[in-house]
Amino acid sequence: MKSVRELASEIVAREGGFVEDPDDPGGATKYGVTIHTLRRLGLDVTGDGRVDGADVRRLTQAQAVEIYIDHFFRRPGIGALPEVLQPTVFDMYVNAGAHAVKILQRLCGQMGFACSEDGLIGPETIRAAQRAFEAAPGHLADAYGIARRNYYYALADARPASRKYARRRDGGKGGWITRAEEFIAPRYHLTEAQHRARVAAWG
Repeated sequence: MKSVRELASEIVAREGGFVEDPDDPGGATKYGVTIHTLRRLGLDVTGDGRVDGADVRRLTQAQAVEIYIDHFFRRPGIGALPEVLQPTVFDMYVNAGAHAVKILQRLCGQMGFACSEDGLIGPETIRAAQRAFEAAPGHLADAYGIARRNYYYALADARPASRKYARRRDGGKGGWITRAEEFIAPRYHLTEAQHRARVAAWG
């Protein structure tokens, strides 16, 4: 298994540089770290006494990696989950916060291992995830990835401004979908035709 630092470095590379998309609720973002995250953590990167877009722009890759390791892996307790789940839940947590855990909790419940859908990784969730892994060790990561992909599609169903993240301008798979499928075995990837059929109602 890759180290947490290797996983964090891959996420930073996947997220890319500075963006400030008005359709993105996260606001100014660099390497996937949003201005809201910097403010929540009180990280004044520029040292000017306030946290604003300039701090996001000044953020380095190394700083982003440390933020991910500390605040998006260790503090939520992702390391307590079965190893096979850690990369995809970690990546999803960076992208969607506690929703990453809720998706797992819901999946465990659907598999017969109920736990509260509170977005927190506590003893109940750890136990349910371990039991789910023992029941389907070769399939749990794929099942989570598929649930994650479904979450993105549903989010875009409900919020038209977010559809550009799930569907490219040419109609192909958008970044959200390709990102989820990086953690799903190829045999479970949607074909382009299946993807286009899924988003056809968006017009």
